[in-house]
Amino acid sequence: MTDKATQVSALLAPTVEALGLQLLGIEYLPSPGGGAMLRLYLDVPDAEAESRHVTIEDCEAVSREVSAQLDVEDPISGNYTLEVSSPGVDRPLFTVAQFARFAGEKAKVGLKLPQEGRRRLTGTIVSVEGDRVLFDVDGQPFAVAADNIDKARLVPDWAALGFAPARDLPGGDARPGKPAARKKAAKPRPG
Repeated sequence: MTDKATQVSALLAPTVEALGLQLLGIEYLPSPGGGAMLRLYLDVPDAEAESRHVTIEDCEAVSREVSAQLDVEDPISGNYTLEVSSPGVDRPLFTVAQFARFAGEKAKVGLKLPQEGRRRLTGTIVSVEGDRVLFDVDGQPFAVAADNIDKARLVPDWAALGFAPARDLPGGDARPGKPAARKKAAKPRPG
């Protein structure tokens, strides 16, 4: 996270927690033409993860409370747009604890500074060792210092979620609600 995102996150986390939610992280995206986007990602506490999800009503409640707090505290100069969201299936990862929680999952990572000639990588999260995250990238270990990670998101397994086509079936597309492809009968040619 940027310094501004870290500052705003520390300010808003208690407010979000008071509403029974968890602040996963914040993206602060200043715009070159002025203004900025402040995006908050919410989740339910770990103890409730199996039985509850973030709802639109949760996002609305957090948006109201956080807007009022930001108006009073005024940590961002100038105009900004506030967006409050659940993490979604391509969940962003902000902390080493979040990387550890999703060990075994695939992640897409952007680095602040190039490492071994790379600024981006996609690999399986193997483990977290102190402040380093170990990935398996194309069968090779790749360790990254947490403070060198600019952005990271889980890569959804669309096939496991039931949204990817089954390539091994005749007709090609076995997604729910999608009919199998049909071959057209050849039209007879006039003689």
